[in-house]
Amino acid sequence: MSKKNLDKNNRFRCITVGFRVSPEEYETMNRIIALSGLSKQEYCYRKCINRDIVVESNPRVYKALKLELSNVCDELKRIENGGSVNGELLEIIDQINKTLCGFSQ
Repeated sequence: MSKKNLDKNNRFRCITVGFRVSPEEYETMNRIIALSGLSKQEYCYRKCINRDIVVESNPRVYKALKLELSNVCDELKRIENGGSVNGELLEIIDQINKTLCGFSQ
C-alpha cells in the first residue's frame, strides 16, 4: 500500500473536486493563478472557502508578472490601432495591480 501524502497541516486530501470552464475562462484562470504564485489546487481551494490569497514574492511570481505585463503591453498596442478592450484584459490588469500593491506593503 502506498504512503499517504499529507499537506503542510498534516491533512490527507483524498477527495477530488472538478468543474467545467470554457477555453477562455481556463486561460484567464491560469494567468491569474500564475500571478498568485500558488499551485492551481491551492489557489482554487483558498478561493472556494473564501480564504485570503497572499502572494509571496518569488522568482515564479516575478516571471509571471513579466510575462503578463508584456501581454498587456501587446494588447494595449492592439487597442491603440483600433481594437476593442475585452473584459479578460481588464481582469488581468486588475490582478497585476493587486499583486504589485501587495508587494509594496
